[in-house]
Amino acid sequence: MKRRFLTPFVAAAAALGLALTGCSQEASSDDGSGGGDKGDIKLGYVTGWTDGQSISLLLENQLSKMGYNVETETFNDAAVLYAGVANGDIDMYPSSWPEVTHKQYIDEYGDDLEDVGAYYDNAVLTIAVPKYMDDVNSIEDLKGKGEDFGGEIIGIEPGAGLTKATKAMIPEYGLDDEYELVTSSTAAMLTELGNATDAEKDIVVTLWRPFWANNEYPVKDLEDPKGAMGDPEKLHFTATKGFSDEFSDAADYIGNIKLDDKQYGDLEDLVVNKYEDDGEKAITEWLKANPDAYEGELPDEE
Repeated sequence: MKRRFLTPFVAAAAALGLALTGCSQEASSDDGSGGGDKGDIKLGYVTGWTDGQSISLLLENQLSKMGYNVETETFNDAAVLYAGVANGDIDMYPSSWPEVTHKQYIDEYGDDLEDVGAYYDNAVLTIAVPKYMDDVNSIEDLKGKGEDFGGEIIGIEPGAGLTKATKAMIPEYGLDDEYELVTSSTAAMLTELGNATDAEKDIVVTLWRPFWANNEYPVKDLEDPKGAMGDPEKLHFTATKGFSDEFSDAADYIGNIKLDDKQYGDLEDLVVNKYEDDGEKAITEWLKANPDAYEGELPDEE
């Protein structure tokens, strides 16, 4: 199935041993769509975080038509990405979680960052298990069942806000004597999840919404009566300070992007599943199906 497409990229990045993978995509001037005469804009997101991937591809497509030369770089760690935005090496993280999940980075770098707007209103961090586990419906139900899960909660990147929230949740629910949070990467977590659900074995993982994997795998969110995983939040366009002054028309355009659940879900599905090797086709199809997806006039197709 296409759901495991990210693994080779993460393995390659790990082999290099770099926080910055150097994986760069040009949206650019050679396709006749913009010319890059308005300047260069560099986007960044964390490898495996498909909300950042999907929105970056949308911005690459649209901003290049406005006359910008757009590049994207991928990172292995959110902390390095936020530092890059703060020091101006990266112009924008186009799908940041600054209100709850990444608040630690906003607290650290906020004076050098600029909020250009939010495009999605109901993002949440979750703990999930397979749907076939009828006796586990709340995080509270994990207590006393550590052996069923091998004493492990399967997580993602060590520096992720989701990882920090999960580490705080474990003692809040009295799970620290039974469970260890295992971190590595989003792709590795999805591989573990896929292997377990294919074999109908017990597994508990860290997830979030919006995320395509919630539809691809037979999983359910566990209730969180203590609210330990944090409140719902918005997904933002977080830029380096001064972005709106330097790229005023781009900032105005980006600030008008607002996607509902269906619009976002369709976008991510096209990028991740249907056209995993051709982001341009994914965005083109999505724009044709969603000509009025958000406020502001879309740049004309060439």
